[in-house]
Amino acid sequence: MAEKIKLTELVFLSEKRKKLLLFLKDKPRTMAEIQEHLSSVPVSILPQVKKLKEGKLVVQKGHAYELTLLGMIIADKMPPFLDTLDVLEQNFDYWAKRDLEGIPPFLSKRIFELKGCKLIVPDVSHMFELSPEFVDRLHISTHILGFSSYFHPSFTTLYPEIAKKGVEISLILADPVIQRFKKDYGEELLTLMNFENVSIFAFHGDARIADFTVTDTFFLITLFSRDKYFEHESLISIEPEAFKWGTDLFSYMLKEATRVTDVQVL
Repeated sequence: MAEKIKLTELVFLSEKRKKLLLFLKDKPRTMAEIQEHLSSVPVSILPQVKKLKEGKLVVQKGHAYELTLLGMIIADKMPPFLDTLDVLEQNFDYWAKRDLEGIPPFLSKRIFELKGCKLIVPDVSHMFELSPEFVDRLHISTHILGFSSYFHPSFTTLYPEIAKKGVEISLILADPVIQRFKKDYGEELLTLMNFENVSIFAFHGDARIADFTVTDTFFLITLFSRDKYFEHESLISIEPEAFKWGTDLFSYMLKEATRVTDVQVL
C-alpha cells in the first residue's frame, strides 16, 4: 500500500510531473522541447525529471527522455481520468445533487466525454419556459434526437415549426407524456406525426432522466435532483464528444421504446 501511495503522489502532486508524463506519451522529447512545452527553465524541470526517473516512469536515452513501460501504462490511463475530474469539477454542485441512476454504466464510464459543459440556470421569472439558447440551437440543427419524461406545452408548437423545415426529428417520450399529448393536445400530436421526417417513440421503462436533446449543433441534458423537487437546470455542450455520448444514450433509451403508430385521440 505504501508503494501505491508514493506512486500516486509522484504522478499527481506535481503539475509539472503530470504534464511531463502526458507530453512524453506520444514520443521521446528533448529537454528543449520539454522546456518549451512547460514554459519553464531547466533548473525547475530537472528535479521533476529526476523524481520520475527514480520512480521508474521516465528514462533518459542520449539527449531525449522517454517513458518506461510502466510510465506508458500510467500515461495512457491519465487523460480519461483527468478529463473525468475536470467534467465533474466544472459543475460539481450540479453532479453532486443529481440522480445519476438513469445514466447507464457504460456511459458513466465515459462521462469524461462531456467536456466543456455549461450550466444553464433559468431565470426565476421564466422557470417553466424553454431555454432561449436551447430553442435557438434547435432552429439551426439539421437533425434532432430528443427524450423527455415530462410534458412541456411548447413541444406542441416548437417541433412542428422545426419539422416544416425538413429537419429529421426523433423523439422518445415517456408513456405519461404520450397519454397527455393524446388527451389534451391530440390535434397537435396528429399534426406532428403526419410529418414524414418525424418519428415518435413511447418509452416504457423507469425514466430516471428528466430530458436530453442531441443534434449536430449541441447536446443538452437535464437530470432530476436527488431531492423530491424538480430544478430545471441543464448542462449544455457543443463538443463533438458530447454529441457522440448523447447519441449513444438515445440509442440505449430506444431499446426500451416502441414507435407510436396509433394516433387515436383520447
